[in-house]
Amino acid sequence: MTTATKKIKTLKGVVASSKMKDTIVVVVKRYVKHPKYGKFVQTRKRYKVHDAGNTAKVGDTVTIKETRPISKDKYFTLAN
Repeated sequence: MTTATKKIKTLKGVVASSKMKDTIVVVVKRYVKHPKYGKFVQTRKRYKVHDAGNTAKVGDTVTIKETRPISKDKYFTLAN
């Protein structure tokens, strides 16, 4: 039997909020080509990230990595 190995997703973004306990909100921006018109548009997504000890501050650029679900909305942790 072979075990399936999943590639861990890593993203880079900017901390938008650090008001919650052990949780930060990271905004990840990326350019995506519009399927019909072909124009490149900037999309952004906000991820809730586990930050034990609240080390990251608002405005910091951080790298996050995918992990097991920590809560209903959190499935990323700080990588750096």
